[in-house]
Parts: sequence; structure tokens; C-alpha cells
Amino acid sequence: MRLFHISDLHLGKKLYQYSLQEEQQDMLRQIVQYTAEMQPDAVLIAGDIYDRSMPSAEAQELFDAFLTDLSDLRPQPEILIIAGNHDSAVRLSYASGFLRRHHIVISALAPAAEDEKLTVITLQDAYGEVDFTMLPFIRPGMLRWLPDGEPADYHEAVKALLERQKPDPAKRNVILAHQFFKSGNADPELSDSETRWLSAGGLDVIGAELLDAYEYAALGHLHGPQSVGREGVRYSGSPYPYSLSEEHHRKGVVQIDLTEKGNEPAISVLPIEPLRKVRSIRGTLAELLEAAGDEVCGDYVGITLTDDELLRPADVLAGRYSHILEIRVDNKTSRGQIPADEKIGSEEDPAEAFAKFYEEMNASPMTDGERKIIEEIIREAQDL
Repeated sequence: MRLFHISDLHLGKKLYQYSLQEEQQDMLRQIVQYTAEMQPDAVLIAGDIYDRSMPSAEAQELFDAFLTDLSDLRPQPEILIIAGNHDSAVRLSYASGFLRRHHIVISALAPAAEDEKLTVITLQDAYGEVDFTMLPFIRPGMLRWLPDGEPADYHEAVKALLERQKPDPAKRNVILAHQFFKSGNADPELSDSETRWLSAGGLDVIGAELLDAYEYAALGHLHGPQSVGREGVRYSGSPYPYSLSEEHHRKGVVQIDLTEKGNEPAISVLPIEPLRKVRSIRGTLAELLEAAGDEVCGDYVGITLTDDELLRPADVLAGRYSHILEIRVDNKTSRGQIPADEKIGSEEDPAEAFAKFYEEMNASPMTDGERKIIEEIIREAQDL
């Protein structure tokens, strides 16, 4: 059985002030093309479909077109989707009954009572059945209904769910999960995209040993593609670099080939080429202008200037680099960012940033009234 594993699409995300709609459309096109060529039996999407729990109409249209393109392929793959921490479980579950009849299975909501369990989908090939356990993103507070009450941390929460629903050892087993798994003392590679969301006290950490019973664990949450403890426990990573810290990641689709029970899965990565690269460049103003060449460079760039003296370089650089994320200086007399009037590509406005923070902390978006209050506070602060 051949599987594709992707996660962390983050449709609708902006990179600083730049819309990534064109880049994400091309990213999804490459995934569909690989699916048509390699004909996987199932496509596993391990959470964070959208960048926000209230995605834009454009983001929803992108995902709708992506699912339509995958469903139109022949042979048609099964599409298994779980919710991530950025997704609204309720919104992602919309029309799930209808979609299931079209080989698209969405598991977005955690079990909410003793008689509810995780979704398990069974597929079959020449070697027998494969069970797919679907574990959407959960917080301990979602499981207050457990006999012992709310689990102490994320590890205990996931452990409690999986112990209630142990996989059949006679079958091959795959799990989809969107959590922060760690193997022993080995720290996974983190990017700027997720470090701010992981708790400083380590309460988010879940021991990867909980996944030992599964031939393959399709993980989402971390943007850097990597295995955790063993090759069969893997983060696919985001299919596009969403921060400068991801510039050296090898983005792609993870392909898994399962044979008979007892054999290790064969794992490979099909590379996704970004429409625009995300990269850091460093040098004097003259060096960077020369490096750009005669053509305007369209990559997303973070620039570090090393000149000892600078006179409003932003306008000059913008003539050669069309998508500047930030400009910093590193010379004898200055460490840090150049003055605000020289900075290009600042992040989204403060109200938008606070709305995202509020939504992450409370697992629900701000009301219109709350948003108006914050906008008024910000306006008053800016007038001081």
C-alpha cells in the first residue's frame, strides 16, 4: 500500500505582509501532480489545513479546489484529514458526512464522552488490512470527561486516548496525529513558526513511545521535515517555507510504501520546488546589488547589511529585490534593526497579531466587540 503524507498547509498564511496565495496554489498543484504520477492509495493530511481558525474565502477556495483535483484522479485515492491547532474543528467538520461518501474522511473533533472513540479507517491491499487511527489536535482540557478527570498534561491526554483504543497487533497500523512528539532526550528541530506556540514548561511534549505500536506515524505540527526516534515516526513538515528559519528545509511530500506485516515501511521524499524561495542574504550594499544581477530578484529575502555607513538603503534595495521581508544591519557601530522608517516588510498590523494570539490562547476567535476594543486601544497608543 502506497501512502502520501503531508501536513501544515497553512492556507491563507501571509509571510510578513505578503500574500502567499500564488505560492500555495503552485504548491498544491505539485502535490496533485505527484499524486497523479505515483498513484498512492491514500493521502494523509496531518493537520493545520488553514493558518487561522476563521480562514479567508480565498483559503477555503484553495482547499476546495485541491480536494476536487485529488478526487478527480483515477484511481481515486482515499483522503484522510485531521485538524491541527490552527484549524477550527467545527468548521473543518462541515459536510464531513457528504465528503466521506466521496472518499474524503475528516476527523476534527476529539472524543467528547466516554462512549466516543477516535475515528479508525480500514483499507485493504494484497497483504491484508491497514487500520488508520485519526488523532486530531487535542488539549488536556478537552478530556475532562475521562474517569480520572482532566489529564495533567498533553502526554497523559494522548496516552489515555490511545490506551482506550489499542491497535490490532495482527494488522498493519498507521496513525495520524498533530501534536508535539519527542523521543527521549533528543530535541526535535524547531522553526520560528512553532517555537512561540510551544509551552515554556514543556507541557506540550508527548513521548514518542506512545506510537510504538504503529508501523507509521504521520505527524503534523513541526514545519521541519524530520523523524522522531525512528524512521516510521515522521513529521512531513510544511510544504512551503513559512519563515526565514525554514530556508534550508527540504520541503516535499513523504511517500510511504507498506508491504507485509513485520517489514519496515519504505520511505522517500518527493521534493516540492517553491515558486519563490525564502532565504537570508548578507553583505555590503554594493555586494548585494551586484549579487542581484540585472534582473529583479523575486525571492523572499531577509537582508543583513554590513556597511559601516548607511544612507537610506531600503529604497535602493527595493529596486533589485521585489519581496524584502526585513533589513538588518551588522557592523562596527550598530547591532539590530535599522530605523523604523527604513524597515521593509513589517509583520501584520498589531490588531491582527493580537487577534491571532487571542485565538491560539483561547481556542476561539475574538468577538466583533472585543476586536473593536483592541483596535481602539491600539489607536490610542499610536496617538501618544
